[in-house]
Amino acid sequence: MTALKLNGVNKKFGRVQVLNDISLEVEEGEFVVFVGPSGCGKSTLLRVIAGLEDASSGEVFIAGEKMNLTPPARRGIGMVFQSYALYPHLDVRGNMALALKQERQPKSVIEERITEASRMLDLDAYLDRRPSELSGGQRQRVAIGRAIVRQPKLFLFDEPLSNLDAALRMNTRIEISNLHRQLNATMIYVTHDQTEAMTLADKIVVLRDGWIEQVGSPMQLYNDPANQFVAGFLGSPAMNFLPASLLNAGDERIFGIRPEDLVIAANGPLAAKVTHVEHLGGDTNVVLEASNGTPITLRLFGQHDIGFGAALKLGFPAGKAFYFDSDGKRVAA
Repeated sequence: MTALKLNGVNKKFGRVQVLNDISLEVEEGEFVVFVGPSGCGKSTLLRVIAGLEDASSGEVFIAGEKMNLTPPARRGIGMVFQSYALYPHLDVRGNMALALKQERQPKSVIEERITEASRMLDLDAYLDRRPSELSGGQRQRVAIGRAIVRQPKLFLFDEPLSNLDAALRMNTRIEISNLHRQLNATMIYVTHDQTEAMTLADKIVVLRDGWIEQVGSPMQLYNDPANQFVAGFLGSPAMNFLPASLLNAGDERIFGIRPEDLVIAANGPLAAKVTHVEHLGGDTNVVLEASNGTPITLRLFGQHDIGFGAALKLGFPAGKAFYFDSDGKRVAA
């Protein structure tokens, strides 16, 4: 069953076009991530789905029902924001119960849903604490719990991990992924972080300047990007892009290769000089400069003693190379 369908959605703020003809289907139980750089329209699209913004044109369907004129509270959604938006005067239990009380749910139903959400999110020890007595990660779990108790048709996450430090982001990412499996719920998640997109999503929607660039599974987009933008946005370190003329004289295409697909080879076609080395323990990232001054990143597994200024030759498997035209469109090898 289709949980969400967008049909030709456009959004303008005055004369500024923010969303362009967005059409998309999300199946029930899918975890879909909207990803793209700041200003690409991903949060605006989420707000249109939630009903917090009106579409300038196009249709929004949730569980088969057209929602364009339906207010947010009646769309059957649970939304988790970047800011936790918790009521400071209420404890954890009170924050999770508030929406259910406003819906006039029976006390027994409220207690049952809070108990289940608290168990899932490991919040039992914090139910009587106020937000000021919680860490950032705990507050975010409360915000997620507040959405869970409403048993929504659709969960919407708007950059929920941005305020957390790196370790907490990873832990909370795992918790959200586990939660998705437990609930078998439909989730739409907005982020500018491609690592979050790659690790969480069943399906990624890459946006740029209000347009959908490509839709697919993380590995589909990583291994078969439609264009140079998608190829460069997904992957860390990012894909290398070089004039193909460095490999073949007169070739006007752009050559792309991922850092992990480059190898040091005595007879390799790419000559470059080491300008920086990052020793990460399990990996070594080597930053080089090609003969035309273009930077290249080489990712090596394990620990390597490579000195600044070293001249290296680099090779790559032919099947791992990508080529793009001057407009960034993917072209044949």
